[in-house]
Amino acid sequence: MSKKFIICFISLLFFSCAEDKKNIVNNEDVTFNITTNKWPKKVAVSAKTAEVLKDWPEFKAVDSGFDALYRVGNTEDLSLVLEDLIEKQKLLQKSTYPKVFDVPQIKSRQKVFHTFILKTKGDLIYSIDTKESVNQLIDAYNAMLKQFDRITGKTLDLKTLLDE
Repeated sequence: MSKKFIICFISLLFFSCAEDKKNIVNNEDVTFNITTNKWPKKVAVSAKTAEVLKDWPEFKAVDSGFDALYRVGNTEDLSLVLEDLIEKQKLLQKSTYPKVFDVPQIKSRQKVFHTFILKTKGDLIYSIDTKESVNQLIDAYNAMLKQFDRITGKTLDLKTLLDE
């Protein structure tokens, strides 16, 4: 009886110590490649708007950070670009706006842009496909640029009209 017990114990020990290669999980972070060629393009601003924006260094920093979005190659790069955009966006919110852009329409577009930066960052954290949120982020930035153009494109001065 003791020989059977020892043989069973040794065989049980032998089979339980064998590596099960099916259950081995690789703990390395997986980075997925990102193709940026299907993303919407950034809207170009008018010359009049560009003239006002060139004197706003905080916006130029956000704009250059946004351009880096189109050069990402994988999710890790995207995460770094988003972190940079978040920091630059915070500085932009605290900055002194040019007089013509110190209006609620611009500030609300900026908050929407910030919201979609955070949404895209959340999608990366939870390993959700970022295609939709990146498209929304680009659309929000383009909406802000278009709002800049609308404001600088106004030719009617309400104050002058009301004074007459």
